[in-house]
Amino acid sequence: MCPYSLSRPGGVQAQVLGLARALESRGHRATVFAPVDDPARLPTGVEVVATGRSVPVRGNGSVAPISLSVTAARSALRVLRSAGFDVVHVHEPFTPGLPFGLLVARGLPPVVATFHRSGGSPFYTALRPLTTRLARRFVVRCAVSSASGSTAAAALGGTYEIGFNGVEVEEFHGVDPWPTKRPTVLFLGRHEERKGLGVLLGAFEALGAAAPTATATGGAPATDARPVLWIAGDGPQTDALRRSHPESADIRWLGVIPEGEKFRRLVAADLLCAPSLGGESFGMVLLEAMAARTVVVASDIDGYREAAGGHALLVPPGDGRALAEALSGVLCGSGAVGTPSGPEGGPGRWAGSRRHWLDAAEGWSARWSMDRLAEWYEDIYRSAVVGPAG
Repeated sequence: MCPYSLSRPGGVQAQVLGLARALESRGHRATVFAPVDDPARLPTGVEVVATGRSVPVRGNGSVAPISLSVTAARSALRVLRSAGFDVVHVHEPFTPGLPFGLLVARGLPPVVATFHRSGGSPFYTALRPLTTRLARRFVVRCAVSSASGSTAAAALGGTYEIGFNGVEVEEFHGVDPWPTKRPTVLFLGRHEERKGLGVLLGAFEALGAAAPTATATGGAPATDARPVLWIAGDGPQTDALRRSHPESADIRWLGVIPEGEKFRRLVAADLLCAPSLGGESFGMVLLEAMAARTVVVASDIDGYREAAGGHALLVPPGDGRALAEALSGVLCGSGAVGTPSGPEGGPGRWAGSRRHWLDAAEGWSARWSMDRLAEWYEDIYRSAVVGPAG
């Protein structure tokens, strides 16, 4: 059960859909209950029960696309009661909408809850102590990271099984890279203050001003060594940031892009920049970049530090100068990723030590594969249905 619309890209949505696909591949029947705004664009390979259309609700410094339809929630609960499921797995269980209905309904299978949020949430605490009492409905409580587990425990009490977010690593195998002839920086995420896009744009502006244009022998123009910034996604800051940093040859505003294009751009980019200021329970996008063999530069915050595992360049959140230096170090080959040892595809790319760095990062991302996560949840589900082993 996902509280957020499947018609909008998001970390929780991706986790729910990826987990459902992995469970199906392991021989289970998995059905996803979630809001759907555009029935013509339902995800493929997953059985979906729509729980209404979404409305934007603010929380945790973001805007959540959730359904508040009582009629849709009642219909979904009827399906849950009649379809013969062994277990119900709800993500972000104190999000308004169907998850709240699940907490007060009767005659349902055992309920497993997974908490994703980090840094506090009004969805957890607005109805406390009612939420604390309702949380007792969960047979097992899980969290995607230590940070999200601590957040939930502080609000609700109880104990939590600490898991992780999964990466569909096979999605990056054999991907045709998106065409680019210049050193490329990619940003993926909502355009809201906590994601730090404004900090990245300021750092990138300083970086571009200092980058030379390469010339061939005799002074003839050659490959442009200036970096280009790809900005995917949208959000409440999009219009203001686009006015201050308009579309140009150096800055490309892509809007919301489909998953296939995201994979191609991740594989093509020299680095993925995640400059969030806080509020991230886990850096899923960091692991996706590692699986795509792309260098990661990110903020040094709890969720990202855990996901990076020493395989990303981390800088103080909000420090534009430090971010610019890290970007320059990666793109010019003078940073912590390694030193240049000959051209490999053009300016800003490495051989040698950079390859070793990417090999290690790719190996780290494989430890967080969606198939391993599905295996972990199988044990959780089994304990919810028949009790702990032994």
